Amino acid sequence: MSTETELRERSENACELCASSQALGIYEVLPESDGSVQKCLLICEVCRDQVENPDKMDMNHWRCLNESMWSQVPAVQVMAWRMLKRYSAETWAADLLDMLYLDDDVVAWAQQVGTEVDDDVSVRHLDSNGSLLAAGDTVTLIKDLNVKGANFTAKRGTAVRNISLVPDNELHIEGRINGQQIVILTEFVKK
Repeated sequence: MSTETELRERSENACELCASSQALGIYEVLPESDGSVQKCLLICEVCRDQVENPDKMDMNHWRCLNESMWSQVPAVQVMAWRMLKRYSAETWAADLLDMLYLDDDVVAWAQQVGTEVDDDVSVRHLDSNGSLLAAGDTVTLIKDLNVKGANFTAKRGTAVRNISLVPDNELHIEGRINGQQIVILTEFVKK
């Protein structure tokens, strides 16, 4: 029996990460992959594209891990851990990561590549909708914010132009409101 046939049987012809039945293919979970069923997954084209191209990541797509992280298949557990780790700054992903229990050898496997990916993703600033922010963008406040030390409230709907990104904290951006340069949490803005 071929690897693909065994994977299709194990997954019941569905992506082992998001359960889609469209455009399925074998994905080898590195670095330990030997091409065997135990070290591979059957995933859809959408999941593969986002795993292999972190700049194309759609945070909302990965909410599917709420189901797939409970798989008994170590390769699925490894990928669920890696993807949740990428979004660990998000409350929903951090909560799922806290609930996820993995054997020590599975965690070690996940961390072999996961830490490299985390470093790359850690400087990504995402707005409240998961859109990637860049220096110079204009964002809009999605709630009223009390500005400490400046004695004013930045009103919801206020446009903040020409933002700058805080390089060591993906949750913070800087912008000018009412002539004051302030730090704003990314969860309170939208692009």
